[in-house]
Amino acid sequence: MSVLFLLVIVAVLALAGFLLCRQRVMASVQGDPKLLHSLPGYYGWNGAITVILPALAVLVLWLIVQPFILENRIASVLPPAMVADGSSLTLVMSDVRRVASGLDAAVAGGVMSEQEAGMIRTEFTDVRGKLARVGVALGSDVTREVLAAAQEYRVMIAWSAMARTILVVLIAVAGLIYAIMITNKDFRARNRVEQAVLGILIAASSIAILTTVGIVYSMLSETFNFFSQYPYQDFFFSLTWSPNFRGDSDLGIWPLIWGTMYITLISMIVAVPIGLFAAIYLAEYASKRVRAWVKPLIEVIAGIPTVVFGLFALVTVGPLLRDYFAEPLGWGDSGSSVMTAGIVIGILNIPFISSLSDDIINAVPQSLRDGSLGLGASKSETIRQVLLPAALPGIVGACLMAASRAIGETMIVVMGAGAAARLSLNPFEAMTTMTVKIVGQLTGDTDFNSPETLVAFALGMTLFVITLALNVVALMVVRKYREQYD
Repeated sequence: MSVLFLLVIVAVLALAGFLLCRQRVMASVQGDPKLLHSLPGYYGWNGAITVILPALAVLVLWLIVQPFILENRIASVLPPAMVADGSSLTLVMSDVRRVASGLDAAVAGGVMSEQEAGMIRTEFTDVRGKLARVGVALGSDVTREVLAAAQEYRVMIAWSAMARTILVVLIAVAGLIYAIMITNKDFRARNRVEQAVLGILIAASSIAILTTVGIVYSMLSETFNFFSQYPYQDFFFSLTWSPNFRGDSDLGIWPLIWGTMYITLISMIVAVPIGLFAAIYLAEYASKRVRAWVKPLIEVIAGIPTVVFGLFALVTVGPLLRDYFAEPLGWGDSGSSVMTAGIVIGILNIPFISSLSDDIINAVPQSLRDGSLGLGASKSETIRQVLLPAALPGIVGACLMAASRAIGETMIVVMGAGAAARLSLNPFEAMTTMTVKIVGQLTGDTDFNSPETLVAFALGMTLFVITLALNVVALMVVRKYREQYD
């Protein structure tokens, strides 16, 4: 039974709990709600919550734990040589799941029966060709071990789905019976419902924290794996980035940090003044009619896909800078450069700074404007000396968001700045960033457990630390000025 159908069953039982509990409590007071501790709806919601929360909690826990149990079970039936380490097991399990999905598709498409899917053997059947008939493409021939593991995997999935359905439905029914039993006119249903809602809100707010913890854990675990194979001194202090998937690579991070910071700096030089000046104009000078037209037009830029900006950098900005600046000045002859990517990323970030700064400036109390103008300050003096300092915490946050996006941008850098990792002050030379190399090191037919691939996680962890430092600096600025103007 699918998870969706199971959710429908739980929802139906929750609806029954709502109606039955509300009807029961109203019957206990002969229809007079004044005799109840809580409003009738609270008793119904208590019944629905008592049904749905335990059932969903078990379902979520089951879905989280099930992959680990299945993976351990499949690993136990595979030859030890195929699952010698974590990366090998991951690749084998990927093949097993792909073949199992192919067998399911073949059964659903009538290419083979359920019995044949469980008894098929690689020695007598072209499994790859048979699965290709139902649109399942496999990169290589199916081995005997992988096929046997896939068949075992399908059986375990079927039994797991059956057990999951029975358990979740039983818990939902038990919750329904319990809710009906405890429902009476003296039951504090409102308190129970509010406690449940509070718990739901806390769980929802915890998702962001748990997501961050999961990201950091996944990055750290593979980063430690990388440093167990590659010296950290060479990674942090070498000035050369020269990966070689045949071994003997030089994976110094400084050329990538330099390219990332250089492109980010240029993009901020472009985005911050233009975005901030646009925000000041829209907030303080533009009429309502002009604002109604100009602000949406600026924000349209934010909806353009970054690949389109990459094409703009490749076809328009790069050749323009090369023909009119780089070649005449003798600084280069390539359209791919730091300046190209920085300018285009800066244009991309203008709406973020402009829109957020505009809203923040408008949020400054009108009394500050009136007080400044009443003391004889001009409009420009009021903006410079009153509004901008008061709005500075929010403006810093807007600039930080733009800087984070510039640091994490990939497509524009690939198409506008090239892929050369070098240390140079020339803004018209091709360079690259950490995000581009993360993608490059993780793609292709390479050994996942090699330093040349695992370095992507070390780069990601470094990028995480850099953005965390930016957040800390921004928080310090925000706190300093918030104390002055609160």
